[in-house]
Amino acid sequence: MYRSLYAAALLSLLAGHALAQPAGDPEAGKRLFNRCKACHSIVSPTKTYVLGGRTGPDLYGVIGHQAGARDDFRYGDDLKEAGEKGLVWNTENIQDYLKDPRGFISDQLGRKARVKMTFKLAKDQADVAAYLAQFSDADGAAKTGN
Repeated sequence: MYRSLYAAALLSLLAGHALAQPAGDPEAGKRLFNRCKACHSIVSPTKTYVLGGRTGPDLYGVIGHQAGARDDFRYGDDLKEAGEKGLVWNTENIQDYLKDPRGFISDQLGRKARVKMTFKLAKDQADVAAYLAQFSDADGAAKTGN
């Protein structure tokens, strides 16, 4: 009986740890991010990781950050509203956003939404999420000095 309880506890612990880790491949996500850099950069206060376009916001530290709340970008009203209602980016929900930005924000708000991002990533969203997660600490704070 103790063995089965021990095994169940160990499996539960391992499953919880696996859920906390991004499921994708950050190296594959780095290659996929080439599509994103037409609009987005990844720039810390001390280092430029990806110098991209300026149409979209800088994605440094995006994981763990409230949607639409950065001061350095002019977000659409609906994305800001979703953030004000509690949307915080994580490696799971950003994958859904990448699949269909308008549909995701519409679901968050419970009505048809307007978003600036029209690009949809048809597959491998987990890889991009894992890549972006490298630029945030486990608690979502932006890494510095990388």
